[in-house]
Amino acid sequence: MSVALAWLVVVLHLVFALAESVGWSQMARRFGYSREATEHTRSLALNQGAYNAGIAVLLGWALATGRTDAAIALLAFIVAMGVVGGLSVRWTIPVVQSVPALGAIALLVAWG
Repeated sequence: MSVALAWLVVVLHLVFALAESVGWSQMARRFGYSREATEHTRSLALNQGAYNAGIAVLLGWALATGRTDAAIALLAFIVAMGVVGGLSVRWTIPVVQSVPALGAIALLVAWG
C-alpha cells in the first residue's frame, strides 16, 4: 500500500510533465492565460515539465530498486515544491502535489 501511493505520485508527475510540455496551450487556457501570455511562458512550462519528468523518473527508480530513503527524500522535495507552487502560482497545487506525496511519506515511514 505504501509503495502504491508513491507510484501514484510518479504517475501524477508524468501527467504534470506532459501537461506542461506537450499540453501547455490547453493548460494555460484553463488557467485563464491570454494567447500572448501562453506563448511568452511556453519555454518556462517546458522547463517545468522537464523537472516533473525528472522527479518522476528518479522516484520511480528509487521505488523500483527498493531505495526507501531516496524515495522519502524525493517525496519530501515534492511536498516542498508543492508548497512553493501554492504560494507563488495557484492554491490548488499543494492539494494535488503535496498531499499525495505527504501521504506516501507517512506510509513509507510507517510500513516501509
